[in-house]
Amino acid sequence: MQDWYRFRKCILGVLIVQLSLAVFTTAQNKKSGVRIRKDETDQRVDVLVNGKPFTSYVWSSDLKRPILYPIRTATGTTVTRGFPLEPRTGESVDHPHQVGLWLSYGDVNGVDFWNNSIYRKPEERQHMGTVVHRRIVRTRNGSSRGDLKVEADWLMPNGKVILNETTEFVFRAGKDLRSIDRITTLTTLDQKVVFNDSKEGMFGMRVSRELEQPAKEPIRLCGANGQPSAEKILDNRNISGEYRSSEGKIGDDVWGTRAKWALLSGKVGGEEITLAIFDDPKNVGFPTYWMTRGYGLFAANPLGQKAYATEKREQDIKEMKFTLGPKRSVRFRFRLVILSQKETPEQIESLYREFIKESK
Repeated sequence: MQDWYRFRKCILGVLIVQLSLAVFTTAQNKKSGVRIRKDETDQRVDVLVNGKPFTSYVWSSDLKRPILYPIRTATGTTVTRGFPLEPRTGESVDHPHQVGLWLSYGDVNGVDFWNNSIYRKPEERQHMGTVVHRRIVRTRNGSSRGDLKVEADWLMPNGKVILNETTEFVFRAGKDLRSIDRITTLTTLDQKVVFNDSKEGMFGMRVSRELEQPAKEPIRLCGANGQPSAEKILDNRNISGEYRSSEGKIGDDVWGTRAKWALLSGKVGGEEITLAIFDDPKNVGFPTYWMTRGYGLFAANPLGQKAYATEKREQDIKEMKFTLGPKRSVRFRFRLVILSQKETPEQIESLYREFIKESK
């Protein structure tokens, strides 16, 4: 009888251990991989990789368009500027409408959807549009990728909807790598829409101070109190950013030129980082023009053309007026790659080839 009790106790112990392991494994599985977590009350969708934050899709009345913010590397280093949402001492305070990662445009039927922000004067907002989040369509978790599909409307200053937007985000995670695909379809309603030639567009991000290119002139920086400094300062300590394009352009020479991809490399807090934006060959205007500013704006603009002309080549570039008739659609696909190391142009080209193989 004693042996029976001893045997039963042993079996019970094994079952408890197995149950504990099952509970632990389930908890771990809920954290592993790429997870999309909705919080519509707080107007955000968080993207987690193995339980740690990667980025968030956020919208609110303080934002004139939905954005991804902040964006982090695989090690957790933030690569987007904090100002004006979360000002950090010593960072640039220009262009408060440039927050996180977004898609908008500077001239849609004569209305500016690019420069709008709560910092604009009321008389300025009369000429500016707003992109308003409408609903979350779908989320999907996965071991190495997560998906988010949303809908939004582009509103004219009078509140009239001029475009319906459907956007799919694909978030991928790998060793020393994160990436974000944005696939956006814009659909007209009952009127023609003209995207007039503008340098201010389209798929863009504002990077952290360390990833800016060294400044040539004094600029206004954020003080310890979160407010802009009274005087402009020339301080290039720890500023290490440098642009390169697929066509061999470097630094300031990338701006206003066409290329299938561009990269920005630098160092943040001792971590070597490379950001790259890829343009899909099926996008209108491919290869895109680049809005790469030394102060930290990194953007691909396939709808601006004449706006990037210099006096030397002005006669050779025609003005672009991309037009959609009523009830017509256009699709844009871009990828942002975030690497925790300094990559060569050849390595970025290899990643780009993988990107275009996935083009549908």
